[in-house]
Amino acid sequence: MAAPNQLLWSLIGLLLTIIGTFVQVYVTSSPWNWSLNGIQALSLGVTYQIGAVLLVGCLGGKNAAVLSQIAYLVLGLTWFPVFAQGGNISYIQQPYFGYLLGFIPGGWVCGFLAFQSRPKVESLALSCICGLVTVHLTGLGYLVLTHTFNWAGSQTLPLMEAALKYSFYPLPGQLVVVCAVAVLAYSVRHLMFY
Repeated sequence: MAAPNQLLWSLIGLLLTIIGTFVQVYVTSSPWNWSLNGIQALSLGVTYQIGAVLLVGCLGGKNAAVLSQIAYLVLGLTWFPVFAQGGNISYIQQPYFGYLLGFIPGGWVCGFLAFQSRPKVESLALSCICGLVTVHLTGLGYLVLTHTFNWAGSQTLPLMEAALKYSFYPLPGQLVVVCAVAVLAYSVRHLMFY
């Protein structure tokens, strides 16, 4: 992909990640229950943030995904409140900061795999899942480090509870986001002929 396109996708990825940080994922109740209870929106307990990371990987490639997430972290660690709970340099002491760091290798893995073959929903979904696994492995590694070295803020939860809270519990909602990203990326790549 040409450098101007990668820069454009990087900017789009940065904006989508910032917006996705603050937008919750909802699904509707089952259609067969609509006549009984009406249409209800049910929260999945996650945001579209990880979806933005994976989407830019699927559409812009590995370089665009990495650049957008480096820019996101730099903005959040300096002075812009782009993280879910604000942002500044002290964020690195939070046990969940590793998941934000994981956006960089996760986006790279997703972007690399997404462009290894012609786009199919299955291959794009697999690239998204590999990117998601990379994010979680990086986050879990950071959790272990924060607990091992007793960094400030890491002892609010025992290690196993923190791993469940930040990796296991959000995973079902994130897998729904992965499915949506794969379908959206497939459609956009076919519309744009690449």
